[in-house]
Amino acid sequence: MLRPRLIPCLLLRDGRLVKTVRFRDPSYVGDPTNTIRIFDEMEVDELLFLDIGAGHEGRTIDWKLLEGIATECFMPFGYGGGVRTIEDMGRLYTLGAEKVVLNTAAYDNPALVSRAAERFGSQSVVVSIDVKTDVGRPYVYVDGGRRRTAADPLDFAKRMAEAGAGELLITSIDRDGTFRGYDLALVERVASAVSIPVICCGGADTLEGARAGIRAGASGAAVGSMVVYQGKNRAVLINYPAPKELRDAFGAGSR
Repeated sequence: MLRPRLIPCLLLRDGRLVKTVRFRDPSYVGDPTNTIRIFDEMEVDELLFLDIGAGHEGRTIDWKLLEGIATECFMPFGYGGGVRTIEDMGRLYTLGAEKVVLNTAAYDNPALVSRAAERFGSQSVVVSIDVKTDVGRPYVYVDGGRRRTAADPLDFAKRMAEAGAGELLITSIDRDGTFRGYDLALVERVASAVSIPVICCGGADTLEGARAGIRAGASGAAVGSMVVYQGKNRAVLINYPAPKELRDAFGAGSR
């Protein structure tokens, strides 16, 4: 069994790192290069970068920025945002990305997931599923949370797993940046319905909250505000639990 992972999820916009609340009002938190160096010094195992503007704004991937990230990043990293084609994915892997995250493209073109899995291997394909409750029920949202689809998160998760995704990133839009903890019911429903790893995202507050996400069935917990702010007053401070804290929280298998 894979040991639990605590994964900093870093949001990019116009070449800068930002943090959102419920996918809105991005606030500047730092320079990507400096932040990567800090996380490297803190012995972070894995990073996830999501360009929150590339998809819905119709922009192409900022390849120059990604080249810089790949040069500085000495740990495995995944990237999502504006990825639309197999060629985009191939170039990202060539740059050094271990995983590529598909969101809107996976919904609009599920065949892309299957083609990517066949060509690059399922383990390198992550499908991001953004979920928001509307009129009392959860829906899958795409285009950076701007477009509500008719899809139920559980059904869509199953379809993406069947299409060949190797991992699912499940984000609660309602909890993003709120420090309210993960939507554990959503995490449990999805994780119990698929046989591939699930990463919970949206609302991380403490290590205990991350552990709750793992207990709900996730194999990894993505954290944003928790590792870029000091407390709920949102003073910018890049941080990450010490190895001993991780071992105490997740067990002896954690670094």
